[in-house]
Amino acid sequence: MADIEAGRLPVRAPEQVAPAPGIADPGPLGLAAFALTTFVLSCVNAGILEVGTKSVVLGLALFYGGLAQFAAGMWEFRKDNTFGALAFTSYGAFWLAFAGILFFYKPTGATADQATHAVGVFLLGWTIFTAYMTIASLRVSGAVAAVFVFLTATFVFLTIGDLTVNENMTKVGGYLGLLTAVLAWYTSFASVTNSTWKRTVMPTWPIG
Repeated sequence: MADIEAGRLPVRAPEQVAPAPGIADPGPLGLAAFALTTFVLSCVNAGILEVGTKSVVLGLALFYGGLAQFAAGMWEFRKDNTFGALAFTSYGAFWLAFAGILFFYKPTGATADQATHAVGVFLLGWTIFTAYMTIASLRVSGAVAAVFVFLTATFVFLTIGDLTVNENMTKVGGYLGLLTAVLAWYTSFASVTNSTWKRTVMPTWPIG
């Protein structure tokens, strides 16, 4: 009462706000999902598996390369990682779109070459996206940058292969895709191993 009469109000202690819970690094998941799906499709593109077996990638494109990688992108948004969020969400959507093409694309009124050209235009758009993401990746790590450099090359050859209906170009893109998958697997492996061991066991060559 004396404080109130003197014009001084009691000061309340500030409420304690619980810190926001952290989440695990979604990067290794996104990279692993991308690597495995790319590996299987690249085996088809390189001619290691018959073209008629291309639908074998459908399940991976839907659930691992697609949904799991898309989810990794959403978690990257939560971690305030713009690059990871854009990359994983976009390539997750790429695999979902690719699965949609395999399942739904039934061109009517077009020749086989025209249908292949249409897929080439689809791949051209992803080539452009991957090229500018490669520039951004140069500030992430050497391992991530290597993935994007070879992924860009993969898309370039696959695009040329479909636009010119040239199987040899597609095969080159397939072998580049296999190398891209190995690099993505390494980056995922290094990230999860370093995180689990709480120290740098396998280098990823951070930049900047």
